[in-house]
Amino acid sequence: MEAATTSESPGAVQRAFRLLRLIGEQGPAGARLTSLAEAAELPRPSVHRMLRLMTEEGFVGYDPRSKRYTLGLDLFVLGARAGSRMGLRDVARPVLLRLTASLGETLFLLVHNGYDAVCIERSVGPLPIRSFTGDIGGRVPLGIGQGSTAILAFLPPAEQDEIISHNLPRMRQYGSFDEASLRAELAQVRSDGHAGGAAGLIPGHAGVAVPILDHDGRAVAALSVGSTSDRLGLRRRTVISTMLKREAATIAAQASPFDPALRRAGAAMEHAPQPARDAG
Repeated sequence: MEAATTSESPGAVQRAFRLLRLIGEQGPAGARLTSLAEAAELPRPSVHRMLRLMTEEGFVGYDPRSKRYTLGLDLFVLGARAGSRMGLRDVARPVLLRLTASLGETLFLLVHNGYDAVCIERSVGPLPIRSFTGDIGGRVPLGIGQGSTAILAFLPPAEQDEIISHNLPRMRQYGSFDEASLRAELAQVRSDGHAGGAAGLIPGHAGVAVPILDHDGRAVAALSVGSTSDRLGLRRRTVISTMLKREAATIAAQASPFDPALRRAGAAMEHAPQPARDAG
């Protein structure tokens, strides 16, 4: 029996790949066993056996209610690793350096982490800038500062509601916040496509930030410029926001959706140091 299995292995591998392609062609709805066997021109028991093995390996998913097979999550993970060998920080680092060189400003890369935004990379400009997240690894409640506000504004409504409810009491340690004002600001940010201007939370400082969106239009991170209020007038702020949007789209296209830095659980940053009260 083992000899027969071994001799049939090359053909079995080819048939398995063929089944995967057939399943993929059906889209999210998947396909039933009978239609797959017919399309592959293979005996139903053989197809069932191969599908069962691939399901056990995580390459194929099976819904017992609809009796349909779909491509499994592990297959997407492998595909993401093959298509994008760099994580978010690797992709964004050259962008931050390039923007700092051209603008003469400090750049930040923040990711969504539960109720917070966490700084995972930055490029320091020539001016001394205070930021809410402080150094790499610092975190701040979503809604505080331009970067985290850009993220919050581009989250689904239900998730946004939960975060606002949880974070409003936390936000009041940074200044005077009320729900109506916060929601109005988020609506404006979503309309403009960026968060910007001097929020007044850190005297003399201002910022501009844009969200980095996944394929569903949900913010997973933000690209942010930290500067002084006198350097971020309306005209320059508009130019910078346009530059950031273009770079954010480039980063989103190159970053892997399975990058651990983009997982909301954020285990790697779970114990990141808290920022000082006057950090920004």
